[in-house]
Formats: sequence, C-alpha cells, structure tokens
Amino acid sequence: MSERTIERLLRCVTGLACFGVGITFFVKSKLGVPPWDVFHTGVSQHTGLGLGTVLIIVAFFVLILWIPLRLRPGIGTILNALEIGLVENFAQEHIATPHNLAVRIAFLCAGMISIAAGSGFYIGAELGSGPRDGLMLGLNKRFGISVRLARTVVEVIVMIIGIFLGGKIGLGTFVFALGIGPLVQITLKLFRMSNTQVVAAEGEAIEQ
Repeated sequence: MSERTIERLLRCVTGLACFGVGITFFVKSKLGVPPWDVFHTGVSQHTGLGLGTVLIIVAFFVLILWIPLRLRPGIGTILNALEIGLVENFAQEHIATPHNLAVRIAFLCAGMISIAAGSGFYIGAELGSGPRDGLMLGLNKRFGISVRLARTVVEVIVMIIGIFLGGKIGLGTFVFALGIGPLVQITLKLFRMSNTQVVAAEGEAIEQ
C-alpha cells in the first residue's frame, strides 16, 4: 500500500469521525438537527434504536437505491456507512448534554465546524462518496438533475418524513441548511480537492 493511499485512508477516517462527532454536537445542543438527522431521530424514537445505529441502517438502505442508478461504492462509501454511526453512538455516551443556552449555541457552532471539516477531509480523500451524497450524484448522472436540486429535494422529503415520525426541527436545522454549503466550500479548498469533486460539492451539474 502506497503512502498516498494510506494518507487518503487516514483523511477519510478522520473526516468521518469529525462528521459523527458533529452530529452529536447538534443533537446535544437541542437546537435542531440537520435535515437527514430529523429523519434519523424520528426513526430512532419509533424503533428505540440508538441514533448511530439508525444512521448505519439507513445508510445501507440508501445504498440499495444506488443499484438502479448504476453506481458503485468505494471503500470510502462503506466506511461512511459504518463509521459515522459508530462514532455518533460513542460520542453520545461521552459528551454531556448542556443546559446553559450559551453552551448549547457553542455546541451547535462546534457541530457545524466539525461536520464541515469532516466533509472536506472525507470528500477530499476521493475514496468514494457517502451513501446519501452518492444518491444525489447518481440522480445527476442518470437523469441530468443538478446536484443542488437533487440535494434540496431529497433533504426536504426526508426532513418532512422525519417530522411526521417525531423528529424535531429548530434553529440548528436552518443554520445547517444555509451554512453548511459555504463552510464545506472553504474546507474543500483547504484540503485541495479535484475540480470534479469541487463542482459536485458546490451543487453544480456534473459533466456526463
């Protein structure tokens, strides 16, 4: 295994760990979670499963949707499906729930920064997109739908389903929706991605 491959694996694993911790900060802030996690928390409440466990199960269900889109998972895809949920379960047990509003806001900010940095690391490693990101990229390649539109439609749908399941939206949901794109663009430039990945992450249509 080359040094370059080892470096990419380390970047991927580090990024996914940051992502899992970031989700935990959002949950612990009790100020609202990202759209997908509204759905995940709703499923968690109905099934009694830990949020991280739900993340893993949903990730593999989403991978099934890759089949008609003719997508192939990479090692980063499988790591994404497993590691974020495992880290989130671990972090839930070891990060206390704050009650002070200022600390809760700080948790929300920490969650944004952690997820943005994690995204830059794991996407920059270019070992395969995550299950949810891949679904959006697949819709782009298969049907010509822009990544931005696909992302918006999918996230709105899963958020609405999550609300009906009991998931809660809040300030954090909207902060994430509005802020994660610009923050990830910054981290992508910091971690020097390829042009194709940058275009995809910024939500533009990808050349076929």
